[in-house]
Amino acid sequence: MRIETYGQSMEVTPALRDYVETKLKRLERHFDQPLECRTQLGFSKPDYVAEATINFSGRTLHADAGAETMYAAIDILADKLDRLVLKHKRKQIDRQRGRGENAD
Repeated sequence: MRIETYGQSMEVTPALRDYVETKLKRLERHFDQPLECRTQLGFSKPDYVAEATINFSGRTLHADAGAETMYAAIDILADKLDRLVLKHKRKQIDRQRGRGENAD
């Protein structure tokens, strides 16, 4: 998994970069294929904001989160991304088994 982290109006410290990588590494377990993730950290008064976009096999998933601390925002973001990836994976499995959205 390739994770690119950058800051908007703030500097991303090595500690924040490591924390983002640690939290988002758990997304790897859902797919065998390589994932690409761009994470943006910023400050929007009064909260800290974390946004991420994941690209894999022609699909793009996006999530954002805000909280009082940057670490809390990253935690919320990781949870949201985990749910999005699981939802996407469930849809893929249903389509493969013939139980897609149009199936009766």
